[in-house]
Amino acid sequence: MEYERTGMNAIEQMQKAVDVVNTSLHPTNKIAATIFGGTPAFSLSRTNYWPDSILKAFGTNTDIGSSSGTLHAEVACILSAPVTEGASICVTDPFCPNCAKNMAEAGIKTIYIDHKGFDKDFASRRGSHFQNMSMQVCERAGISVYEVRRKEDRLVPILEIDPSYTPPNDAPVIVSILDHASEAIFLDMIADARANLQEHKFALALGRNSNDEVVALCARSHLAIGYSKRIDASELHEDSGKYSFILEPVNRVLMNAARLGLTLNPEYLYSSTVPTSRELVNVVGAGFTAMHIGNTHLARDDDALRAIKQLSDSKILKIQQ
Repeated sequence: MEYERTGMNAIEQMQKAVDVVNTSLHPTNKIAATIFGGTPAFSLSRTNYWPDSILKAFGTNTDIGSSSGTLHAEVACILSAPVTEGASICVTDPFCPNCAKNMAEAGIKTIYIDHKGFDKDFASRRGSHFQNMSMQVCERAGISVYEVRRKEDRLVPILEIDPSYTPPNDAPVIVSILDHASEAIFLDMIADARANLQEHKFALALGRNSNDEVVALCARSHLAIGYSKRIDASELHEDSGKYSFILEPVNRVLMNAARLGLTLNPEYLYSSTVPTSRELVNVVGAGFTAMHIGNTHLARDDDALRAIKQLSDSKILKIQQ
């Protein structure tokens, strides 16, 4: 593959991730990312980490349901960024399919991977998932991916997307501007969503935009951006073990809030069913200490039910119905 000369921006941003990666508390799988872009421009770096409440209650050796208790570095960056629409991310390691879906939903347009990451832990254990799922998600979502060779000041194109490409999105998140936030309004919106979405799992949250307007986000579970249920229905049933091409609704709400630069209200987060183990870790990582759940007995799997019990029993996450 030919090398492409690049300016120092992506190289410097990758170096920021490399500089902090060893501050990760993970004993074997230290990962860091830097997200940058925006107007005005911003740049921030994060490692994978255990949210304080999970670390205090469970330590580093206990899974939350079927998920590790760590927030992935890419998601940590997205949740900390002012606005992620059109931003870029540098990652020290190849990214998992879950992070690929989240980055697509957050509006990330370019991903850079440090070349040394391809010799590290995730690449050796789950390289096929990166090639067959993460990269496919990026292609469908219109995300260009490059390998970064810092010492040579070069990028190796892994996937380059035509700038004119617009991915299909047949289940966009519904965004509404409200007069104000209240428990009554929140409950009315849940009832309306339940009636409109019927059998679909969904999540709903309230927050504020940069103009201090109250904004509601409502999302249902769906295939990752770039996939159409009508065309790609077979993906719904693809057996990929740990991962799937479906993005769960709470993750969609969290990622779209970041995409739009919204500050979510900690009092108003709803999921129609018990979120997945990974979603629940992300919820805690996003700073929530409470959430509303419509049916606390209905979940994608038993692992999610175990995760919600762990977080509820340890008083990390208060569940309201």
